[in-house]
Amino acid sequence: MKSTRDFSAQADKVRRIISEADAVLVGAGAGLSASDGLSYSGERFMRYFADFHEKYGINDMYSGGFYPFDSLEEYWAWWSRHIWYNRYAVSPGKVYYDLLSLVKDKDYFVLTTNVDHMFQLAGFDKNRLFYTQGDYGLFQCSVPCHAESYDNRDAVRQMLDCQKDMKVPSELIPRCPVCGKPMTVNLRCDETFVQDKGWYAAKERYSQFLKKNANKKIVLLELGVGGNTPVIIKYPFWQLAFKNRKATYICINYGEAVCPREIEKQSLCINADIKEII
Repeated sequence: MKSTRDFSAQADKVRRIISEADAVLVGAGAGLSASDGLSYSGERFMRYFADFHEKYGINDMYSGGFYPFDSLEEYWAWWSRHIWYNRYAVSPGKVYYDLLSLVKDKDYFVLTTNVDHMFQLAGFDKNRLFYTQGDYGLFQCSVPCHAESYDNRDAVRQMLDCQKDMKVPSELIPRCPVCGKPMTVNLRCDETFVQDKGWYAAKERYSQFLKKNANKKIVLLELGVGGNTPVIIKYPFWQLAFKNRKATYICINYGEAVCPREIEKQSLCINADIKEII
């Protein structure tokens, strides 16, 4: 279904639909943080990674995260910066606070592929959040030899402060406390991603939310979800709407606001900046 461009009228419609709903399920992708100013490219990228751009031709933080650096010293010079400036030296902007204001009085839950911690920083209830893809603020064993994750703020800060010539000192390379192998960031990139106790607890809370609201008047509010991992948020939201005719699917996504014709009558697709509408 084609999206609408009557932003003011549709924003009012979004407000009314949410106010009349029994529950709200927010599905958030990278586009939400991008709308909030957390860009991975352009001026912000060059501010922190101009040296990596000059040496390797890396043009944005996302692609840089997959670069095959020659050494762990250089790998952690990149990642300590990446983590610090996208997880610790940031704060949520207006769009996150506006979103919280919109849903806080409802039975809400947030399913997100974002790993930047913005929801908790903005005041969302951590028991209503499921970070499916990990967290920049956690390390895990790279093997992995066990299913635990570890807070990394102090280690990242030390690597950031001590790096020189795009390398960290060898003794600062984080290593697994169990097997001694190098640590890595707790991000879902392949089959080595660690789903720890906290991950499974959040998954269970999400499952219970879905069961409780299976036949209720629920809003499926999809924000900034692209085509990278549609099986986590987008496709399940479409399926939930198809199974529950009381549900309303709302997609706000600049350039990618679409839905299947099977749920067209219960959908609202808005091709706009999320910040404008929220």
